[in-house]
Amino acid sequence: MERWGVHEIELAGPAGGNPFAEVHLSARFQFRNRIVEAEGFYDGEGVYRVRFMPDAVGPWSYTTVSNVTELDGHKGGFEAVPPGPGNHGPVRTKGIDFAYADGTPYLPFGTTAYHWTHDMDEERERQTLRTLAASPFNKLRMCVLPTGPMRPPEVPFAGQDPDGLDKTRFNPVFFRHLEARVKDLLDLGIEADIILFHPYDFGVRGIQDMGWETDHAFLRYTIARLAAYRNVWWSAANEYDFNKSKTVRDWDDILRAIVRLDPYERLRSIHNGTRMFEVATLWDNTKPWVTHHSVQHWDSTPTDTWLKECPKPVVIDEISYEGNIGKRWGNVTGQELMERYWEGMTRGGYVGHGESLAGYQERAWIGNGGGLYGESPARIAFLRQIMEARRDGVLLRYLGRRQAAQVTVDLPPGGDYGIELIDTWDMTITPVDGVHRDQVRVGLPRRPYLALRMTRVER
Repeated sequence: MERWGVHEIELAGPAGGNPFAEVHLSARFQFRNRIVEAEGFYDGEGVYRVRFMPDAVGPWSYTTVSNVTELDGHKGGFEAVPPGPGNHGPVRTKGIDFAYADGTPYLPFGTTAYHWTHDMDEERERQTLRTLAASPFNKLRMCVLPTGPMRPPEVPFAGQDPDGLDKTRFNPVFFRHLEARVKDLLDLGIEADIILFHPYDFGVRGIQDMGWETDHAFLRYTIARLAAYRNVWWSAANEYDFNKSKTVRDWDDILRAIVRLDPYERLRSIHNGTRMFEVATLWDNTKPWVTHHSVQHWDSTPTDTWLKECPKPVVIDEISYEGNIGKRWGNVTGQELMERYWEGMTRGGYVGHGESLAGYQERAWIGNGGGLYGESPARIAFLRQIMEARRDGVLLRYLGRRQAAQVTVDLPPGGDYGIELIDTWDMTITPVDGVHRDQVRVGLPRRPYLALRMTRVER
């Protein structure tokens, strides 16, 4: 078993009654003098499982704990070996940035395909994975719960969908499919930003207001199934403030529950919706149960202000989508989206992608995945290369929409710098003649969407 891999215990137990609610199972995993307890779950047909991610190399032992005799007191062990190629561990925050557990820097270049797994359309899901593999994206936002208008073949709860669901029981078929896709993303090196709740049920299934006990049972089951996968992040909600049945106190309670239930301390956020096109009403991200900002706002220029007010990583997960639909959140051009990308990322934050182009496939990428047809992904790949190549002594300055003939650049004192002109849309990098100190006036080609890269050099 690799470090940061998934070790699974499978046990046979009772199938009668309601095992989802009546049977409690966990396992205590021990490495030297440290014990980590992971909750188990009922997987249907009398099968129980506990999944665990070992975070240290060496021998681990475990003992199961249950209120059912058949499941209690099972002992075993395994050896965790060093991670293989591409396994850098889970992503953690590092100041206002991110890094994998082994210290490798991680820069989130995310996209959104909310319901790409819900139709269980294998051909389209494979197309989505092929598209992601060829894209610059290394994080995907995706939902667990369906929306009201959807009629998927399987949903998270047992019973007849939509009005005969038994929310005290879960549907293992649905969750097996979901976790298979999470593992597919893991194989591609893509983080799965799992959105636990959303406000788009419209009263069809009653999942916006299930009550405290059902909400928390849903959290417990979902986290038990998915938390061991190192690429999982938790988003408590998409557009939490559009759900009028829950208060800020309720959301705090949900986020604290995630902290309690997840033994691995996966990244946690909550996504705002209100007044996206005005002054953003953001969640109070200074709260300790939130690891980073997950922002919805059309403007990325406040990024440095948000970082100053709350020095945790800022991820603008929704900044409007490249598209051609009637909604203003889904009809910005590729150029406008890239303008917002460069503004946000050169100010110290991270910006997410979405595509809502109609006329290319039955449903757009943001809802169901499939293919990408916009102009922005290639430019995002270019930006990612530039951002991942940054190091000490490299400065970026984005010039935006302006079409000036020249710009004055103040360089850090005492150093020599080479300067390059970057055309962020045409994806070209042109050196500026000479080596420069202190202050330099750089001539420009009188067009928008330019940036300057200043790199310290030795004479």
